[in-house]
Amino acid sequence: MPLPAGLPVSAVTPQVVYLHGFASSPASSKAAFLKGRFADHGIAFHCPDLNRPDFSTVTASRMMEQTASLIGSLTEEPVVLFGSSLGAFVALQVAERTRVETSRRIAQLVLLAPALDFGRRPVGDLGEAGMARWRDTGWWELTHHASGEPTRVHYELFRDAQRYDSFAVERPVPTLVLQGRRDTVVDPDMVSRYATARPNVTLVMLDDDHQLGASFERVWSESAGFLGLRE
Repeated sequence: MPLPAGLPVSAVTPQVVYLHGFASSPASSKAAFLKGRFADHGIAFHCPDLNRPDFSTVTASRMMEQTASLIGSLTEEPVVLFGSSLGAFVALQVAERTRVETSRRIAQLVLLAPALDFGRRPVGDLGEAGMARWRDTGWWELTHHASGEPTRVHYELFRDAQRYDSFAVERPVPTLVLQGRRDTVVDPDMVSRYATARPNVTLVMLDDDHQLGASFERVWSESAGFLGLRE
């Protein structure tokens, strides 16, 4: 399947904005790896901390606003927007819903294990019972991946996400999706259904789990090819 045409990277050097996943941070292993690879190509790499100002009250809408604000503050070069897991959900909605002058600058999307149906199915291993407790008490107690410390997040995160439907997006931004076949957090079949229905989306299935930890080199090679970069 041919890659969808994006803005020629060789003609205009883009900037990369990377959105980390839920309960992660800009210090994640994927972010650090990609930052180093893009630095080798002289490409600016921006990774906002989507936990701020307070992880416990994080929502998809707040993350979208933070991302749109960051993009609006950058220079006029086009933006390649990366997103991992929940960050991919946010990236897709930013490209779809931000004001026109911002969304036009998003030349390409790269979505890693994208949680496209967040807000529409139980989160992680909570199951229906855990989701009910989260809704009824208002809080979910969990361990933050970045700090390793116990923390909590309000149910508004899930409720707010229900406002957004990944399958209803219309802006045909050239998109590369990298998804692990053994992912137990994001349903690979759901991701495949999303990708195969859209000519602007290229899907690469990897023999890996949700973290894609064994596939960093493949993630880079596929991303570099999609963006027209020499490895």
